[in-house]
Amino acid sequence: MMGDGSFMMNSQELETAVRYHIPITILLWVDKSYGLIKWKMDMEMGHHSEVDFDNPDFVEYVESFGANAHIVSSRNDLKNKLQNYLKNDNQVNVLICPVDYRENMKLINKLGKVTVSL
Repeated sequence: MMGDGSFMMNSQELETAVRYHIPITILLWVDKSYGLIKWKMDMEMGHHSEVDFDNPDFVEYVESFGANAHIVSSRNDLKNKLQNYLKNDNQVNVLICPVDYRENMKLINKLGKVTVSL
């Protein structure tokens, strides 16, 4: 599992995995930002800067290396495709999963109140 920022820094390794027939399934969280850095900036400073970016067409990009790509459309789709990919032990697969982290700050605020009262 990795985010799109990390994936773009390391995705050239798809070529190695395909060339050497190394079976791997990558679950790619796509939020078009350095999500963890953005989240920490928002928590510590109340805003973020220079952490958002655009991505290539990940399906075309992944397939250009000879690997399989699939954009996740629902929870069931994620579960089914992940199970399918993990059973198939001779392929390089990337599950592209759009994510929305907007609820994270609400959760942090709620959990912060709970832990402070302990």
